[in-house]
Amino acid sequence: MLTKTYSGLIDGINGIIITIEADVSKGMPNFNLIGLADTSVKESKDRIRTALNNSNFKFPSAKITLNLSPASIKKEGASLDLASAVAILNSDGIIKNSNIEKIFFIGELQLSGEVKGVEGVLPLIIAAKENGFEYAYIPYSNRNEAAIVNDIKIIPVNTLFECVQFLNGEIPLKIYERDITRDIDFKYDYDFCEVVGQHTAKRGLEIAAAGGHNILMIGPPGTGKTMLAKTLPSILPEMSFEEAFETAKIHSAAGMYNTDEMQIFKRPFRSPHHTVSNVTLIGGGVNARPGEVSLAHNGVLFLDEFPEFKRTALETLRQPLEDGIVTVSRIKAVYTYPSKFILVATMNPCPCGNLNNPDKECKCSHYAIEKYLSKLSGPLLDRIDMHIEVLPVEKKELLKSKRNSETSKDIRERVKKARAVQYKRFKNSGIYCNANMTKKQLLKFCNLTEAQNELLANIIEKYNLSIRSRDKIVKLSRTIADLDNCEDIKEEHILEAVSYRVLDKNKWY
Repeated sequence: MLTKTYSGLIDGINGIIITIEADVSKGMPNFNLIGLADTSVKESKDRIRTALNNSNFKFPSAKITLNLSPASIKKEGASLDLASAVAILNSDGIIKNSNIEKIFFIGELQLSGEVKGVEGVLPLIIAAKENGFEYAYIPYSNRNEAAIVNDIKIIPVNTLFECVQFLNGEIPLKIYERDITRDIDFKYDYDFCEVVGQHTAKRGLEIAAAGGHNILMIGPPGTGKTMLAKTLPSILPEMSFEEAFETAKIHSAAGMYNTDEMQIFKRPFRSPHHTVSNVTLIGGGVNARPGEVSLAHNGVLFLDEFPEFKRTALETLRQPLEDGIVTVSRIKAVYTYPSKFILVATMNPCPCGNLNNPDKECKCSHYAIEKYLSKLSGPLLDRIDMHIEVLPVEKKELLKSKRNSETSKDIRERVKKARAVQYKRFKNSGIYCNANMTKKQLLKFCNLTEAQNELLANIIEKYNLSIRSRDKIVKLSRTIADLDNCEDIKEEHILEAVSYRVLDKNKWY
């Protein structure tokens, strides 16, 4: 008898539906698997056979043919095991469920008949919902991930035998529902009150958090650049449900989904080492997996010792910094991954690191400094909103009590208020912060007076800025105004924004 079941595979960060046709007929006992299956899928024949026998089901002594459709898509991984086993049992008459074509199956089978969790469940469930499936039978370990999706009933199963019992109505269905709360007080490793001095850098990071702006901190070793960068997540607001959903989908496809409910709305913080490869940073590889820039989507990408990264790797950042997406091209497909993140980069001002250090003498020549800074291309720096100089803390500041410093919680409240204004401003546009404004939105929400435009024109002429740099300054001004609870951008907001562009100033060193 010919029967069908449905499962899915990951294509980039999206799920695609796979139809599994099973035919169990009289003839020489044989198990054929067709439909462009790779080695991992072909091996499923032995897993399915043994799992059926160990689940108190007799493997049919007949001619069995499994067809995985569409045949044009290469099938990889073990997520089709459960659907394949169910298709065989249904074709053999062991399963009697008239609604089986409305059910979606995901899961890898162990030899014991247990259903093992798989990667990419969230995109698969989204695809199942979009294709009209009413139920999804999934591994028990993937239940929290799958239950994020509404309007599809999630049935977690531990074993193949339990799955068959559900399908035959021998035991009542156990639909899993998850109550997701956003009222969470996240714990962070670093707090702004622990950072002594560095008021300019703290202010810059607050603006970066409020508007989603990229920031580069330049200063001698030991000035606290790395610690400042690691405190940034502590002042970021929790993600909206839409942001959390986008981020969870990427992490699920990459096999890195955190099932802890406490982490769903916490923004990701990615900190790859400077030896990272281009593929690891930007994404790609044999299976075209998301890279660090996509795993940091809606969160922070921290690149310590910025000039130490390979030049080719840094240049790949141009597209995500400009467009908020990454396009990975392969022979048979082109994948586009979202990558809207706050870039936080740190660097020394010169090879020895002591340039502008009042306590130590810089021994680098002008040529050496120029060569060092040239590791970062002009077009790349042009895409970074803020360049801030971080100098050593004065001794009198070190003597002050840390408890007098403002906490991350205090700063986060101001950031939340500014972000709330932006969420309202960009409602239903797919944009959540000022840094991602389009040209049209920039003109609409950043109305400048004639005097302000003249001020900007003079600044552009003085420092020979690009149009992109001009737009960055306006966006920064908009964020500063939001933090000040001002509807209109004022001249002092523009001047403060310009002060965070030290690399634009000729011969700043």
